Amino acid sequence: MLEDRPTQTPKVATSKAASGGFGRSVVSWVMPLGALAMALAVRASGLSVDQGSLNLRILVGALSSAIMFTTIFVVLDHAEAVARRVGEPYGTLVLTFAVTAIEVSIIVSMMLHGENNPTLARESVFSTVMITSTGVVGICLTLGGWLHRKQAIVRQGTSAYLAVLTALTVMTLILPTYTQTTGPGTFSAAQLGFVSSLSVLLYASFVFAQTVRHREDFVEGQEHHVSVRMASDENIFVSAVLLVAGLIGIVMLAEQVAASVEDTLVAYQVTQADSIVGAMIAGLVLMPEAISAIRASLNNELQRGLNVAMGSACATIGLTIPGVAAASLLTGRGLTLGLPAADAVLLVLALFTCAVSFSTERTTFLTGMVHIVVFFTYVFLIFVP
Repeated sequence: MLEDRPTQTPKVATSKAASGGFGRSVVSWVMPLGALAMALAVRASGLSVDQGSLNLRILVGALSSAIMFTTIFVVLDHAEAVARRVGEPYGTLVLTFAVTAIEVSIIVSMMLHGENNPTLARESVFSTVMITSTGVVGICLTLGGWLHRKQAIVRQGTSAYLAVLTALTVMTLILPTYTQTTGPGTFSAAQLGFVSSLSVLLYASFVFAQTVRHREDFVEGQEHHVSVRMASDENIFVSAVLLVAGLIGIVMLAEQVAASVEDTLVAYQVTQADSIVGAMIAGLVLMPEAISAIRASLNNELQRGLNVAMGSACATIGLTIPGVAAASLLTGRGLTLGLPAADAVLLVLALFTCAVSFSTERTTFLTGMVHIVVFFTYVFLIFVP
């Protein structure tokens, strides 16, 4: 009997991990469907973001925020279950697209609510890149390096991530400051459409290379990745349906959340809060994905953690910028993308640090500490610019 215990325990653990234990919980069903039901109820009631008293709008927005942010975690749990089933690198794309869809919906909703806020998209995208490339990557490298001493990465894959991220960030966040057709920090309509098209093209090429042409460059090559992909087709179908329902509910609730944030800032007379709001959006949206990346690093799956972190940054630039650019062109609302000088220096420093860190096939905790120092500098300058 004692000899049976070691063999039975892994089976139980594997079964729970494989079938997605969270998928059986009430929360995993209630939150996606509840978010969708609430969004539909608000729309059906005719309570728009500009109707009703200020207190009522803030109350509805606060309730929508609580439901939306809780649903984000549940939705990304379902996304991770699907990701585990389909394997790498396709699993990373599932997580990335889910996070990007949520972020775009929130940014666009806040852009279209109230007075024009031309720098919100810039601050949110910049925050996403800084949080992922310095904060999340730094924690992954530091904790993983401290626990496992040295961790292996696939240099070709990380170099590809970094090349795409560098090109996209310079074109969309630095170049607008130096163009001459319009004012500093802005693109003309033609320039905005051209750069957005190039961003989508480059990201699509990257996805093709990641999933088809050079798939081996983004996979760690460890056999235990396959062992967790044991979920039944039925469970994966349920997770996929709840994932879609939750995403639709989040997108619809984002309008109420955007209105609540705007109204609260106006009520408390907070001025020049774009940096704080952008960092808040990026931090809340990226939190579940960051946890996934850190867990992978602690499990000595550093390449998967980097895929999640860097993939999110690439998707943010490649998909979020075209999304907000389309909203800007369709509504005629201005869009300022060019970063101030201090932020541009921090962005270049973050990209250069990544280039040095990923130049070898091994990382240590010291490599991660460099990223964390840059991240702390970014956070400090948000409040003391």
